[in-house]
Amino acid sequence: MNCTDYLRLLLLFSLLCVQAFLISEASVVTAQTKRPARPAPKTPARPASELTQLRDSYLKTTKEYKASLQTLLALYKASARKAEERLAQLKNLYQEGLISKKELEDSERAVTVEQEKVSGVEQQIATADTQIAETLLEIEGDKQIAKLGRLRKGSLVQTTSFIRFNGASGFLLSNTGKIQNFFQQKFNRPLPIAVFGQGAIHDRWHLDHRNAMDISLNPDGAEGQALMEFLRMNGIPFSAFRGAIPGVATGPHIHIGQPSHRY
Repeated sequence: MNCTDYLRLLLLFSLLCVQAFLISEASVVTAQTKRPARPAPKTPARPASELTQLRDSYLKTTKEYKASLQTLLALYKASARKAEERLAQLKNLYQEGLISKKELEDSERAVTVEQEKVSGVEQQIATADTQIAETLLEIEGDKQIAKLGRLRKGSLVQTTSFIRFNGASGFLLSNTGKIQNFFQQKFNRPLPIAVFGQGAIHDRWHLDHRNAMDISLNPDGAEGQALMEFLRMNGIPFSAFRGAIPGVATGPHIHIGQPSHRY
């Protein structure tokens, strides 16, 4: 093979390599062109707020708990009626000298025990009602207060559902004594404190209630009015709720301290 033939073969081989390269690149471009575009990531639906979920869960659980208590209450009341009927029978037998005094006293104690069971369950039902109502009222009131913006110290805001006083002196749970003393001296009974400091419901709902307390008083009643006047005179902040929760319970109360905030 002479030099000319060798150069021709080298040129032909180079052309074939270039052609193969161009075909390969065209295939890649075609594949990239035909590749379907990736779908845009879907925006996840915005979940309901954690506080709303906790509230709904708490309401559901508490209503179920209350229903079980009402079932138990019916059983306890039936047992109490039977104990009372038996006592009435034993009283007649005792008067006729057919049973001993000890048997009669045992029956009287049995009636007392059954009645205490009934009272205990009724109190638990009332407590469940009050907790639901007071907490929902407080949250609803805080929503309305939040719309008002920051209140200057010493200002008072009243609506049809709540009253808020932004006391200049502040409040600490360690100052509770003077409030209790005032109420005891004026009304000759202890201050009806429903929740003192952070309660289980506040932990569950992530509400900071560590430096506040709830008082079971209607702000429109004489005792509630007197307490609020005392708090205002001493510059102690409070929020008072007048309303009720339809279908759940009535729960007016006075929250002493700054409004609870979520943490």
